[in-house]
Amino acid sequence: MSAQPVHSGAVEHPRVPRTIGGISSALRGSRRAQFFAELLEAQQGPELDGVLSAWWGRAMLDTDPDRDRIRSGAEAGTLPTTSMDDVLRRRQQHGAR
Repeated sequence: MSAQPVHSGAVEHPRVPRTIGGISSALRGSRRAQFFAELLEAQQGPELDGVLSAWWGRAMLDTDPDRDRIRSGAEAGTLPTTSMDDVLRRRQQHGAR
């Protein structure tokens, strides 16, 4: 298992634009209302940036073409896994701390 992206694509053109409109368009169902509720309460600056970053990540997950397959695999317990020891060993082999 690696930390490489599952889907290729230009970093400059993500599936979901990092904008309020892009995020809200990508969210499913009641998640859009939750996004706007948090957005309207956030103060400009780090708090607003945090809301946008968190919800952009959720929107990216909502629009992942393999979302349903991955969710089914997770629920069935059939997704590949690795131990934390393996992750740390691989990081050390590649010079990461």
